[in-house]
Amino acid sequence: MKEEEKHKFLMISRQIIDKIQQGEYLPGDKIPSENEIINQYHVSNTTARKSLLEIELKGWARRIKGKGTFVLNRTQDRHLLRTLGSIGDTRIGFHEKLKAEGFEPKNIILEKTIFNDGISSEINGRHYIIEGPALKVHQLRYASDILMKDEIKYISLTLCPKINLLPTDVSHYKLYEEKYQLGKLHITQTMGTDIFKPGDEENNFDNTIPIPVFVLDSAILTSYDKVIELERSYYRGDKYRFAINAHGEI
Repeated sequence: MKEEEKHKFLMISRQIIDKIQQGEYLPGDKIPSENEIINQYHVSNTTARKSLLEIELKGWARRIKGKGTFVLNRTQDRHLLRTLGSIGDTRIGFHEKLKAEGFEPKNIILEKTIFNDGISSEINGRHYIIEGPALKVHQLRYASDILMKDEIKYISLTLCPKINLLPTDVSHYKLYEEKYQLGKLHITQTMGTDIFKPGDEENNFDNTIPIPVFVLDSAILTSYDKVIELERSYYRGDKYRFAINAHGEI
């Protein structure tokens, strides 16, 4: 290996690792691709490939075939960081985000039912309605055998016909955009907190002592304010940290 080439790929990998350490790239985020490195640094594909391999070998990221290279979760307590209002996080989806961070995701479906009369929810003082029929999907979301999220979603079957026949571990947001062509979407979210004690009726976490939970209520709407999805989810408060995106990321 030429000394100049070695210097370049180490310099590039160091710069990207620095951005990971500084929080510019968060766990689960996609780092620059081989082609992006070639264009940005004006290097060969060999140098770009070695840069990505170096980052992976040092344990900062992992490559998922056909998708890219993603930042691993190296936080000491393995907390998951999620950003409210982030379209990027929503577009990736819970399942893929966990895989990208180095966890082994697993879903258990508790209920999959069609409500012919529709459903409604109040979020941040506003009433949101999905006219029937609506699909209810209640599933438990695991990361490496730890229950992280208890998720209930209602999805409009009028706007998304036959979505009940599709897998539940995919990003529904991407389906709304790509399969159902629902145009520019926007999200309304509110976050609250609660304490789940062992034996509580709504508690599926199997905890033996009281644990804090984050309670997320959200609605996904079309540009003309038709409600596509309503969600209420419980996140383990001792496994999550939440940030807020104040800029309406696209």
